[in-house]
Amino acid sequence: MGFIVGLLIGLVVGLGIIVLFVRSENSRSKLRNELAKTVAAFARMTVEDSRKILPAQFYPSWVVFSQRQKLNWLNQHLTKIWPYVDKAASDLIKASVEPVLEQYRPIILSSLKFSKFTLGSVAPQFTGVSIVEDEADGVTMEMEMQWDANSSIILDIKTYLGVSLPVQVKDIGFTGVFRLIFKPLVNEFPCFGAVCFSLRKKKKLDFTLKVIGGDISTIPGLSDAIESTIRDAIEDSIMWPVRKIIPILPGDYSDLELKPVGMLEVKLVQARDLTNKDIIGKSDPYAVLYVRPLPNRTKKSKTINNELNPIWNEHYEFIIEDATTQHLVVRIYDDEGFQAAELIGCAQVQLKELEPGKVKDVWLNLVKDLEIQRDTKYRGQVHLELLYCPFGTENSFTNPFSSNFSMTSLEKVLKGGVNGTEAIENEKTVTQKKKEVIIRGVLSVSVISAEDLPVVDLMGKADPYVVLTMKKSEARNKTRVVNDSLNPVWNQMFDFVVEDGLHDMLILEVWDHDTFGKDYMGRCILTLTRVILEGEYKDSLQLQGAKSGKLNLYLKWMPQPIFRDS
Repeated sequence: MGFIVGLLIGLVVGLGIIVLFVRSENSRSKLRNELAKTVAAFARMTVEDSRKILPAQFYPSWVVFSQRQKLNWLNQHLTKIWPYVDKAASDLIKASVEPVLEQYRPIILSSLKFSKFTLGSVAPQFTGVSIVEDEADGVTMEMEMQWDANSSIILDIKTYLGVSLPVQVKDIGFTGVFRLIFKPLVNEFPCFGAVCFSLRKKKKLDFTLKVIGGDISTIPGLSDAIESTIRDAIEDSIMWPVRKIIPILPGDYSDLELKPVGMLEVKLVQARDLTNKDIIGKSDPYAVLYVRPLPNRTKKSKTINNELNPIWNEHYEFIIEDATTQHLVVRIYDDEGFQAAELIGCAQVQLKELEPGKVKDVWLNLVKDLEIQRDTKYRGQVHLELLYCPFGTENSFTNPFSSNFSMTSLEKVLKGGVNGTEAIENEKTVTQKKKEVIIRGVLSVSVISAEDLPVVDLMGKADPYVVLTMKKSEARNKTRVVNDSLNPVWNQMFDFVVEDGLHDMLILEVWDHDTFGKDYMGRCILTLTRVILEGEYKDSLQLQGAKSGKLNLYLKWMPQPIFRDS
């Protein structure tokens, strides 16, 4: 009997093992088939498919997707014809660049000209080409180029002291992207009317200056001045959006020329949590802003001494030539007095991200380098208000920085005459009046409540109150004290007479009231641009300089008509 029972148990166990083994093999086979299908699907994936599955920010820094095609055939032919290109291009470049060099000539020099200019015997190498999606009536091509040149370029430099120096520009290393635009497309061979070329991106430009038969360091500051002049000349003469037009077929191609398309209004509000560059004390920050890095188009703010959370509240205007590709750059420096300023950090905003006619309020994280985005160190933030106004669309939206915005209907009639027709003014007068825009009114601020304020008392509570200050007029008010609360409710309203709304600021500081003093809890800083445009709004603002907490406010703007001399 025991034998039979053991036999039955053995059969059951054996059958169970066989069933489990078969199921395991079937499962493994199914997994292998699914894995094979997945590998096959990945093999069929395109670059666009991979970008949809995994956004670019999740890729390692060494993964690069390129749409540029190799140009070995072009490099071979360019090497053959380079001696002829050198002769033709040298004269063209010399004639076009020399006037720009003279325009940016340093003050210490009386003359700056080429005495010799040849591109050398080494042809540049084109490493890739891509087609840019553009408007239908043209074709845009971008070509990436590398060039380690053996050019022979000699500058004839004369100083006001009568010293004449031949300076050689040598060891030129260049990497960049050239843009070619074939436009307009026509039904006559070669099927386009003109070619525009420009340097779309300058990735690297290195060169060495050497005085022939002497040392350039004998005149202090000369080397830096000449290098800066050369870089400014390149920026102004060929860097995008500047473009050179070569007509192929007879016709009028004035629409291809560089023209302003709009105005960018920028308000530099403040910065916070800046990295301290000084060993003793704090940094003395100032900001440099530009769309095109030319001396006459670069704006510089005032320096705020010994402050890592500076408030500027300064307004600037920038002419825009191509809103689709240009960007605003902000660089924050630490002023070192007579020494070279030290960069704290920089940031940029693409103009294509701005909605025309709408004010955009942004906080930008500062980075060490705009080209190499591998630095994750926190360097602080900068606060900007941006408004892009395309030319020709001024009547479709409200620009608070316009000279007409602050005028009442009565003022416009009085200014224009009996029939209300405005006098025709030249561009210089209009620009000057834009800088004199004054918006006067009454600002009503309702301090409603605060939430989740930081603990500053030993008992885990606080006795908070809010101090309201207008920065320009220094008018001040404060709320009552709410005892033992981290979520106080005030519901108090304050009115401020504002004489210059566009250039004033509202600062709200939250303090903890103590019997023998007070403790700082945080602050909020507001410009008046939004309330002037919208009339009134309600918002919750995070406290700056605090680990937590936000302030609930209601703001209302009531403009007051004023009369001004015409």
